[in-house]
Amino acid sequence: MMRSYGQYCGLARSLEIVGDRWNLLIVRQLLIGPARYRDLIDGLPGIATNLLADRLRDLETAGVLERRLADKGSVVEYALTPWGAELREPIESLIRWSAPLMTRGPEGDSFRPEWLALALPALLDARVKIRAGATVGIEVGGAPFQLRATRSGFEVGPRDGSDLDATVRADPACVLGLAAGALALDDARALGMIEIDGAESAVRAVFGI
Repeated sequence: MMRSYGQYCGLARSLEIVGDRWNLLIVRQLLIGPARYRDLIDGLPGIATNLLADRLRDLETAGVLERRLADKGSVVEYALTPWGAELREPIESLIRWSAPLMTRGPEGDSFRPEWLALALPALLDARVKIRAGATVGIEVGGAPFQLRATRSGFEVGPRDGSDLDATVRADPACVLGLAAGALALDDARALGMIEIDGAESAVRAVFGI
């Protein structure tokens, strides 16, 4: 049951819905895409199954997410409602605000490449104003994905088989540092933190470095 702060304040009422532990991380997973219950368990390491069930029920009651049948029509998946999807903007703001906290690396914490894929557009859209039409592959462990710079913004998704201008291999902290503008590419190369196959100019253009 969601608790009330008893305050007529937009922030207080928002936190009554999404301020409980795990709620915004559930929203993070659903911003990546609709997910089945098992997918959410896998994408939220450390959450107890009964707690996830409680949080999903609360968020559904509040109108943040909904249950629906997956494409094949026999399995239930969870998806954000249009109102719930509006949490993308404050979540991306928190991702940008967190940049100083991310420089020390995972230090034993769990990591999923899809979390990085969600963070990159948030960091780059706020910082890189001139966007070259280039596509860079990112390999940080797990399934590789691609980062495409377009005039309307940055798109991140799984590799679609199209030609890449370059491929970057690095650890998550390095990629986040480049995206946040906190790490220079020359420094990353000098420290052996990154490998680039293809056009280095494309990497510099996409990351604005």
